[in-house]
Amino acid sequence: MIKKILYTAALPLFLAACAGNQGGGLQEERLSGEYGAPVRMSRANDAATQVDAVPAYLLERAPRFFIGTEYRIDGVSYLPMEDMNYNETGIAGIIPVELNGTTTTNGEIFDNDKLFATHKTLPLPTIVRITNLDNGATVLARVNNRGPFVNSRTMDVSQAVAARLGMTGPTNVQITVQRQESELVRDLTLGVDGVVDNGSPGDTEGAEGTAAASGPYSVQVGAFFSRDSANAVANRIKHAGNVQVIEEGGMHKVRVVGLDAAGARRAMQAVRSENSAPGLLENGRWINPDSI
Repeated sequence: MIKKILYTAALPLFLAACAGNQGGGLQEERLSGEYGAPVRMSRANDAATQVDAVPAYLLERAPRFFIGTEYRIDGVSYLPMEDMNYNETGIAGIIPVELNGTTTTNGEIFDNDKLFATHKTLPLPTIVRITNLDNGATVLARVNNRGPFVNSRTMDVSQAVAARLGMTGPTNVQITVQRQESELVRDLTLGVDGVVDNGSPGDTEGAEGTAAASGPYSVQVGAFFSRDSANAVANRIKHAGNVQVIEEGGMHKVRVVGLDAAGARRAMQAVRSENSAPGLLENGRWINPDSI
């Protein structure tokens, strides 16, 4: 049973962007239109210290659960992953009003009046608590978009979040993942309601034309700390071919393996519902997906 939870409130965060191409061996992410300087807010919202019920939309099922693969921003590498112990300080910016109504990386619609935010590596969606380190204001927000695509900021937030936090521009913040809420939203989105099928996805037959393929290429769909999360995603894409969950570097990586060039192209197309920019490896090394 899903319990209704109350929290100390404040307000939202978020951004709009899309995953994209790859270069230098790692995937590059690009915006459909990177925003510029944060919009200045009039003043802090006095409601930042009030106690409110958590808005229902923060815990709703998303169109998809997205993690993605390693990518670069101006030469700096970022590896998206599931980290329920995530606790970081950094700079947050404000998303301009012009992006209201755009589609986020995980398929949601950005609403500047909601508690939405963007982050470079957290799964989408993830529920976080954001605290303004300059004034102590705090708020729960739903991270549902990649970004910001600049190295100077850790996250960007919606105008609503900025108002609750008293932000008038780039601000020092602390970001803490809320484990219980994040796992709830993840499981609802994956359609498992907290129960994961732990079957062996690597034993399933592939889609037509891919099962017989054998070669040096692998397509990576995501990397997870949780084996259960990896298994759930693997079972969702078992139509793509020989799907395996590989333990590597302390993480569980979901890959379609044993592919020739043609099979790799088909597998990348087949998994785009889970990852708009799947990674491609040749003999264990990252390569540009457009190179085959």
